[in-house]
Amino acid sequence: MRPTSSIKGTVTEAVFGCAHERGDRPALIDLGAGVVYGYRRLAEEVTRGASGLVRRGARRSQVAGIHVDNAAAMTLAVHTVIAAGGVAAPLASGSGETAGLLARWDARLLITTPDLAEASLQAAEASRVRQVIAFGRARDTVDFADLLLLEPGPLPLFDPSVQPALLTEDEGLLTHRDLIVRMRELGRITVLEKSDVLLVTWPLACTLAMTTLVGLALMRGALVVVAPSLSPAELSATIHDFGVTVVALLDGAIQRV
Repeated sequence: MRPTSSIKGTVTEAVFGCAHERGDRPALIDLGAGVVYGYRRLAEEVTRGASGLVRRGARRSQVAGIHVDNAAAMTLAVHTVIAAGGVAAPLASGSGETAGLLARWDARLLITTPDLAEASLQAAEASRVRQVIAFGRARDTVDFADLLLLEPGPLPLFDPSVQPALLTEDEGLLTHRDLIVRMRELGRITVLEKSDVLLVTWPLACTLAMTTLVGLALMRGALVVVAPSLSPAELSATIHDFGVTVVALLDGAIQRV
């Protein structure tokens, strides 16, 4: 691994530092969820959502489980928790060990999507989770949209070299600096420019790989299109329809078209 002394900022600053300059230019398209985010909107929802989490009692370095069923929700949840000074802990949507992992990680917050809300609430009841937030209306949850309506407040300050950011089932705990280093290392191998359109076909279970690649693409100003489980014909059509220039394939390869 290369020296990291030049890394000064947080993951949020690295990924979204130029987002407002890019305005409404498309940043993330999730074909499965039917969601499109522009750069400004994505950055604003991350920071306003993070402020809302802090106002609702989220604490620095507190683990927040993320149990969602689409890439847009995963991206927004991970970066919102990180911006709030928390530790994002994505969970595989089909995992039968959700409650056990939440208890082992001592998570107090869980972010989910409406279709997984019932399973998430059951897991919360069997752990120490005290607050469940959903991207949409669901019973006994707080709608993420309501966080955006709260009066914005300051986000916590911390040292990115030691502040934890992401917790994964297989890779363990990564700091802000660890994640940025991974993005930079990947950037040396996979050169992405703001003119690129990146198609990601990986499943959500590829937590760290997805977070690293999507973060790198947003950092560089590229457009990310997410469409998992494509047939060969659908893959070809999607590449053509969106003008895709770089593809992240199921076998883990990232290649230019």
